[in-house]
Amino acid sequence: MKVKVTRRDGATPVVIGTEYIKLEAAMKLQNMVPSGGSAKLEIQEGNVLVNGEVCTMRGKKLYPGDRFTFDGEEYLISIHAT
Repeated sequence: MKVKVTRRDGATPVVIGTEYIKLEAAMKLQNMVPSGGSAKLEIQEGNVLVNGEVCTMRGKKLYPGDRFTFDGEEYLISIHAT
């Protein structure tokens, strides 16, 4: 199963070959942060929402249908149709 991260405003999706993606990895793949360390810091400081709630777990698994928000932008995890 392939999963893509798509920003609601139609940004280019990032396609991966797994059924889920970890929050930290999704942030890095979307170039929201320059490094994994930066992602870790942003998450641990409570600057990321997952499904509308503050999430401080950088290893949080995101599945299709999950949403996460960072820096005022919302992203949706969805299945890539092959």
